[in-house]
Amino acid sequence: MQNSKKRNTWGSRLGIIMAVAGSAVGLGNFLRFPAKAVCNGGGAFMIPYFISLLLLGLPLMWIEWTLGRFGGGFGHGTAPGIFHSVWRKNRFIKYFGIIGIFGPLVIFIYYVYIESWTLAYSFFALFGKYGKLADQASMQNFLRGFQGLENNQYFQGLSIAYIFFLITFILNSWIIFHGIKGGIERFCKWAMPVLFVFGCILLARVVTLGAPNPAQPDWNVSNGFGFLWNPDFSALKSSHVWLEAAGQIFFTLSVGIGVILTYASYLSKGDDVVLSGLTATATNEFAEVILGGSIIIPTAFIFFGPNNIRAIAQSGVFNLGFVTMPLVLNKLPFAQLFGFFWFFLLFLAGITSSVSLAQPAIAFLEDEFNLSRKKAVLIFSILTFILCQGAVFFLKNGVVDELDFWGGTFFLVLFATIEVILFVFVFGMENAWDEIHKGADMKIPAIYKFIIKYITPLFLFFILVSWFWQEWIPIILMKNISLSDRPFILVTRVLLILAFLILGVLVKIAWKNKTKVDNR
Repeated sequence: MQNSKKRNTWGSRLGIIMAVAGSAVGLGNFLRFPAKAVCNGGGAFMIPYFISLLLLGLPLMWIEWTLGRFGGGFGHGTAPGIFHSVWRKNRFIKYFGIIGIFGPLVIFIYYVYIESWTLAYSFFALFGKYGKLADQASMQNFLRGFQGLENNQYFQGLSIAYIFFLITFILNSWIIFHGIKGGIERFCKWAMPVLFVFGCILLARVVTLGAPNPAQPDWNVSNGFGFLWNPDFSALKSSHVWLEAAGQIFFTLSVGIGVILTYASYLSKGDDVVLSGLTATATNEFAEVILGGSIIIPTAFIFFGPNNIRAIAQSGVFNLGFVTMPLVLNKLPFAQLFGFFWFFLLFLAGITSSVSLAQPAIAFLEDEFNLSRKKAVLIFSILTFILCQGAVFFLKNGVVDELDFWGGTFFLVLFATIEVILFVFVFGMENAWDEIHKGADMKIPAIYKFIIKYITPLFLFFILVSWFWQEWIPIILMKNISLSDRPFILVTRVLLILAFLILGVLVKIAWKNKTKVDNR
């Protein structure tokens, strides 16, 4: 069933590394990570975090790079075709791969809207639109007005937010329209360096901050870093902390989504996946641990002190990035410039991720239905634009949170578990180990052969079983959702099930058509 149409390719190793790193480096690196660290024991959180990186993140990164490159050799760029290439004797395995298209699609339809907030705030910062706001309440009202959650003196309705959403959606479509090499790779090769330059400038500014309040000399940058990194070892007794750390690794590396499978499918058989995967991982970890962990929390500590910092972290990632950080930057010289650096950094992190989320669905249409790039992008753009409206207009009803749970949490772990089982026990560990090292510039330490075969799948099973034990019933029964919001959540779930079934039908049609062609 190999596709006769010539597939896209990457232009350079740097290009694929920047693209995969761009997929991984997203809003979670700068917003989610510092909040999770502070709320889960500070420095103690980093112990399960790095253990999860070594036992889950790196193995899954190498597994997905290898499976993607392998399936790409058969003309497949998405999980259904890649899974079929690995286990041809099983006629049902391709349907498990639907998750690798469904997950990124679900995330895309709300992620682009959140991403558009960062573009809007980049302009708000540059032109001083929120520059006179000096307290949490007023900045919170500014955000809520922008999001359309309330009408106030700052915004009336969603018109401004919707304009920036349209601009962001069009930018995403424009980048993916120009393909792998001319669109995604070209964009990521300049966007990622700019992102890191802005991040380093902000980090340098944080490090050079003094104690702004003479009455509170202990509110300084050294103690700010200590608040984040000094461990509370009692937190390690909580299974919740370990699950949060593992979840952050999934979230930050974009493993278990299906994106890396698609990106790696455009490699040739001789392209290295070991060093490239390691480099992309290291790039992401620099962005998250060094930059993400060192900008927001220490800065907020200096201005708000230790008593308020935990409450700020627990208030949510939106409040942390869109309320607390602007307030802090407003107190600095050149506030408008630093505010722009902060929000445009977030925008670049967001868009390099969102274009990667679009690629699996587009690759599926190109590879399995032999559509041109233009037609595939047009179909994708029309459908996702319609689906995005739920996230835009029903944010206050919990639709975004619902989409994030299924697309960005549950299916992510489930898909990763399926990948590992397929890679280790169907493809075979010996074959898999040989496949990983084809064209490799370095050899993976032998201990990882044991880790990938035994530790990684057991770790994933532990996460899934723990989730089912602790959270399955309350989530299904919507116990934590208000009665007024339950109809919106129910409709969202029905639409998600319908989308999954439609993808299943499309996979069946694609394979039926290919079988007819092969039998001619």
